[in-house]
Amino acid sequence: MSFVLGVDIGATYTRVVLADNDGTFLARAKTRTPREDDSLAVAHNIIRAARQLLREQGVSDSELKGIGVGSIGPLDMRRGILIRPANLPVENVEVVAPLSREFGVPTYLVNDCVAAAIGEKHFGAGRDVENLVYITISTGIGSGVYVNGHLLLGKDGNAHEVGHIVVDAEGKLVCGCGKRGHWEAYSSGTGIPQLACMLISERGEEAFRESVLYERTGGDPKRLDAKMIYDAAKEGDALALEIVREAGRYNAIGVANVINVYDPELITMGGSVTLNNVELVLGPIKEMVGDYVINRPAEIRVTPLGEDVGLYGAVALALGLEEIPESLRPKIYP
Repeated sequence: MSFVLGVDIGATYTRVVLADNDGTFLARAKTRTPREDDSLAVAHNIIRAARQLLREQGVSDSELKGIGVGSIGPLDMRRGILIRPANLPVENVEVVAPLSREFGVPTYLVNDCVAAAIGEKHFGAGRDVENLVYITISTGIGSGVYVNGHLLLGKDGNAHEVGHIVVDAEGKLVCGCGKRGHWEAYSSGTGIPQLACMLISERGEEAFRESVLYERTGGDPKRLDAKMIYDAAKEGDALALEIVREAGRYNAIGVANVINVYDPELITMGGSVTLNNVELVLGPIKEMVGDYVINRPAEIRVTPLGEDVGLYGAVALALGLEEIPESLRPKIYP
């Protein structure tokens, strides 16, 4: 029996799982992602968590087959590092070298959304699908893509930054990256409150006062967050429903762009905004995507793997189920 480690590095939390040869999760750990100005802090955090799991399960290093990592980016896959990640206060974050040297096994690093697409392909709804896109709507928006069975990665592993597709040529809202009109600025967990503030400004104070959102924010729309808006929409609040529908229109435009560019047969969706509000997110997309798409429509559904879809992709990488091109593999192990 051999075992693998799967890792998901997020801006807030890092998760590690120990899995067997069939991809079954045996144990897991969740820690806060370190925010020190230290290029090795993230890797050392992963090593501590992994060591704990190995001890608990009585697994030796000699029984470990590989490590797969899905991470926030941007990445340099050849060097096995994160480059100036937006939410971590460090220039470069070393991942592959310290992990592969610590455990003596091949270690693979991909973008977190690419990892999710890999997980969907090998363990989820995409097992028999050649043309597949996974889209996450969470703090940000991203995707991973298969075309004719081939995983698309790009020159450095940073392909499919669909959250930065322009969905508003007027550029009314500014994305976290500093550019205008990006999908992420309107429909992500951080973008929806911006969209709400814009709509409240356009609709006027009276519409805001009539909403439960007025009381819950103390009359300050800058205190809105995505959860508050979706919760109010579930209660039938008219303003919240309008905000959610407008976010849904931008989602439909973004998804239509994905269909027009990649021509998938299946799109699965995840991320905290989607998973916590499935009908309110997928409903408007399915209703409005036909207004913008030219290719034959794709099936659109929520991922059956939930928040673990990226961890399943990391495990698939560690098991060798998905082969990374030689040109993008770090020349580190052993």
